[in-house]
Amino acid sequence: MTTHLVDSIYRQGKIRLISTHHEQAAAMAADVTGRITGVPGVAMATSGPGAVNLLTGIGSCYFDSSPGVFITGQVNRNEQKRSSSIRQLGFQETDIVSMATPVTKGCWRAKSPKAVPKLLEHAFALAVSGRPGPVLLDIPMDVQRAEIHAGVPPAPSLSPIPRARTSTVRELLDQLRITERPLILAGGGIRAAHANDLCRRFVEEVRTPVVYSLMAVDVLPYIHPLRVGMIGTYGNRWANLAIERSDFLLVLGSRLDIRQTGSDTRAFKGSRTVYQVDCEPGEINNRVKGCHGVVADLRSFLDTAVQATPELEFPDRSGWLAEITKLRCIWPDTGELRGKTGINPNEFMHLLSAASTLASAFVVDVGQHQMWAAQSLELGPFQLFVTSGGMGAMGFALPAAIGTALACPDHPVVMIAGDGGFQVNIQELQTLVHNSLPVKMVVLNNRCYGMVRQFQESYFQGRYQSTYWGYSAPDFARIASAYDIPSKTVNDLSEARDALGTMWKDPNAPFLLQVMIDPLTNVYPKIAFGRPITEMEPLAKPLDIEGT
Repeated sequence: MTTHLVDSIYRQGKIRLISTHHEQAAAMAADVTGRITGVPGVAMATSGPGAVNLLTGIGSCYFDSSPGVFITGQVNRNEQKRSSSIRQLGFQETDIVSMATPVTKGCWRAKSPKAVPKLLEHAFALAVSGRPGPVLLDIPMDVQRAEIHAGVPPAPSLSPIPRARTSTVRELLDQLRITERPLILAGGGIRAAHANDLCRRFVEEVRTPVVYSLMAVDVLPYIHPLRVGMIGTYGNRWANLAIERSDFLLVLGSRLDIRQTGSDTRAFKGSRTVYQVDCEPGEINNRVKGCHGVVADLRSFLDTAVQATPELEFPDRSGWLAEITKLRCIWPDTGELRGKTGINPNEFMHLLSAASTLASAFVVDVGQHQMWAAQSLELGPFQLFVTSGGMGAMGFALPAAIGTALACPDHPVVMIAGDGGFQVNIQELQTLVHNSLPVKMVVLNNRCYGMVRQFQESYFQGRYQSTYWGYSAPDFARIASAYDIPSKTVNDLSEARDALGTMWKDPNAPFLLQVMIDPLTNVYPKIAFGRPITEMEPLAKPLDIEGT
C-alpha cells in the first residue's frame, strides 16, 4: 500500500531509496540518519504488519530525540471501517495512528489529496522543532494516486523553546566559579541539539571535568584532559566516586533517570548544588529534587554561556583533576574483571579502538557488550557513539550501522553487537552487502542473553532459563560466508590484534569479527540496587531486587 509512493519517488529520480528486509530495520536506520544529520530520516511501510513493525524504531526515535518522518500506506478511504463496530473492513486495515500517537510528536491520516503537502511540511518542521522526535503520516492508497498541483505550503507556526536568559546563565557561572569540586554531567540532549562543538568550547572555558551518560559517550574524545567517564548503573567506578565527592553539578540535557542516578536519589543529590538545563520543563526536578532548573534550548544556553565566559576568571582545577585521576588509577576499567577466564571485554574494547581510528562511528546494540563499549572505548575527536538508550532495543546495531554508513558516506563504521541482539535483525546483512556499505561488524558471542543471565545470577539463584538454558546461537563466521562477507573468529585476546588487522586490511569492505566470550562473564562495576551510586557490585550487594 505504498507502491504508488515508491513508484512516484523512483520516477522523480531525486531521492535514493534503500530497501531493507524488515520494516523495523528501516525505522532504526531512519532514526540514526536523523540523529546524525539533524535532517529527519524517512522510513515508509505498508499498512497492517508493515506499519506495526515500524513502531519499535519510532519509539526509539521518540525516546532518544531523533527527528524522523514515517509514512505508512493505508487502505482506500472507501474501505476504511471508520466508526463501524466491526474490527476491520479493508485487507490489512490497521489504525496505526492510534497505535503510534503515544510515541510521536504528531500523528495524522491524510483525509484528502490536497491535505498532503501541508501535512508533509508540518511533519518535517515538527520533527526538528524543540526537542526533536518522530512524526507519522498515514496516507490511503487512493490519496496517493491522486494527481495534485501544489506549491510549497507556508511553514507552520511552532512554539520555540525559550532561550536562556543572560542573567540566569551569569548567575550559574558565578556559582560555578566559587566551587572547588564541580562537575558537568553531559547527556544525550547535547547531541540532539547538535551542540557538541559548543559544549567542548564551554567546558574548556570553565575548566570543569565532565562525566556523561550512556547517550553522551562521544561528547569529549577519550584523550581530552577534562573527560572523566560514564556514570550510572554500569558506569566507570571512578566517575561515580567523583560524583559523590563533587560540590557542584551542572546537568546538560540529561534526564537523570534511574540508570544514571541509581534508586537512591537523595544520596545522588546530596548537599551539592545542582543546576539542570533542559528544553522540557517536565524533566527538571522530576526524580532528583532540589535542582535549580533552567528551561532552555541547550544550544542557546551554551552559546550564551560561551559568550559570557571571557569576562570571567575560572580557577585552576588541577588539584580536583588529580584527585579524579587517582581514583581512576585505583579502579581501572580493565581491572573490574581481573581473574576472569577468557577474553576480558574491557581490554578488547581498548584494542578495538586502537585498530579503528578510521571509523566515523561505533554503533552499539543493547546488552552487556553495550556497557563494556561505553566503559572502555577510546573515541577520537570526530568519532560518534550511537546506541539505543531509552527504548533499549536489541537488534538496533546492524540497521543503525547501515543508517550511519549512509549518513557518513565514504567513512567506515564499526558495529558492536552481542550474539542475541545480532540475530534480531540478521537479515539486514543482505541490505549491507547489496548497498556495498563499509561496516565492520564485531559480534561478542557469549552464547547467552548475558545481561538477563547476570540478573538471574543475582536474584534467581542462577536459574538461567531462556537466557543460557534453552538458548543457542549459530557460528556467525559461517553465517557471514553465506553473504560473501569475510570473517574471522577469536577465542583469546592474544589473537585479537592480528584479527583486527585483518578486519581493517580493506577499510571499504564489510567484515565480521566474532569474539568468543565466557558465558558467565558479568558487567562490573554495577550499582548495588537500593544503595548510592558509589556502592557497586561485586564489592557491595544489592538491598532489593531491581525493577528496571
